[in-house]
Amino acid sequence: MAKPLMAKATAVWLVDNTTISFKQIADFVGMHELEVQGIADGDVAAGVKGFDPIANNQLTQEEIDAAQGNPLHKLKLKFNPAASGEEKRRGPRYTPLSKRQDRPNSILWLVKFHPELSDGQIAKLVGTTKPTIQSIRERTHWNISNMQPIDPVALGLCKQSELDTIVQKAAAKKAAEGGVMSDDERRKLVSTEQSLEMDSAPKIPTAIEGLETFSLSDDGSEKEDDEPIVDADSFFNLPKDGGTEEDEDDLRP
Repeated sequence: MAKPLMAKATAVWLVDNTTISFKQIADFVGMHELEVQGIADGDVAAGVKGFDPIANNQLTQEEIDAAQGNPLHKLKLKFNPAASGEEKRRGPRYTPLSKRQDRPNSILWLVKFHPELSDGQIAKLVGTTKPTIQSIRERTHWNISNMQPIDPVALGLCKQSELDTIVQKAAAKKAAEGGVMSDDERRKLVSTEQSLEMDSAPKIPTAIEGLETFSLSDDGSEKEDDEPIVDADSFFNLPKDGGTEEDEDDLRP
C-alpha cells in the first residue's frame, strides 16, 4: 500500500489532532506501533512539526471520522489522479551543468574510436542530441577546432559498464550482418573486461617485417666462389731491420 509523504510528521499530526489508535496510525504511515506511542509520550520525533494530511490532499475528513469511530478501520491514502499515469521521461539523460562543456569532447571520442555506434546510442549514453552528433561527425560543429577526444567514462558522463554494453551490442550486430572486420575494428568492439583478459601478443612493426629470421652469426657454410678470408695481421707485417739484403743491393749506386 502507498505511504503518505513525510510519514513521521503525518503521524505527529494524527496523534495530536485525532483519537485514532496507535495501531491504525502505524499501519497508515508505515511505522511500528511502539514508535507512534513514543511520539505520544514525547520520546520520539521531538521537535518535529505536524504535517496535516487533509490540507495536503492525503486524507479526507470522512476517512479520519470513520477510523475514529471504528478501531478496526484501516486508513486509506486519498487517490490523487494527478499522480497516476505518469511515465518515465524519455530522451537524453540529464547532464550536470559542470560537465556539459565536456560533452562535445566525449562525443568526438566516441565518434573517433567507436564509429560503429549509432547516433541514438551515443545520444542515450552521454545525454546529447542527434544534430550535435551529426555536426561532430561531419566536423561542422562551431567549436570543432578546439575539441579534444576524451573518454566519457573519464569525464564522468557514463559508466564503464554502460559503454561496454553498447559496444557488445555493436559487436553482435556486426557479427549478425556477416561483415569482415579488420583488427582495429575487432579491437574496438571488445569490451574493457574482455580486452583485459586477453593475452598480450607482441606485434612486429611493419618497418622490420621479414627480418625476424635475420642473424649475424656464421653458420659455418662458405660458398665456392667466395674468396678465403685474409688474416688482418698480414697487412701489418712490415720488413724487419729496414728491409732485406736484396733491397740494400738495389739501393747501392
